[in-house]
Amino acid sequence: MTNRKWIVILLMTIALAISSGCVYRASISQGNLIKEEDLAQLEVGMTKNQVRFLLGTPMIDDPFNKQRWDYVYYLKLRRDDATFKRWVSVIFENDVVSEIRKDQELNPNL
Repeated sequence: MTNRKWIVILLMTIALAISSGCVYRASISQGNLIKEEDLAQLEVGMTKNQVRFLLGTPMIDDPFNKQRWDYVYYLKLRRDDATFKRWVSVIFENDVVSEIRKDQELNPNL
């Protein structure tokens, strides 16, 4: 091989090594995005259908507790910790909202 080929191979190897360290991390959005104005409309006494229409299908559907719906959402930008987190639980009695738990704490390590 000539010196010119070795230089080209060396430059390509260096370029490949440098570019492999630059990995793009996409933003991750998980769960139900609940707008503040939708949450403000949620009231005790609403039916399950009304809640589903307003907030959507719950993120967590616990088969052992059909009387509780959990709406969980977090947004993680690139390598940073989650920048926006929300956890809302809706408790039903006889298929009617009896309690609304807003702004519960999510794991800070998300």
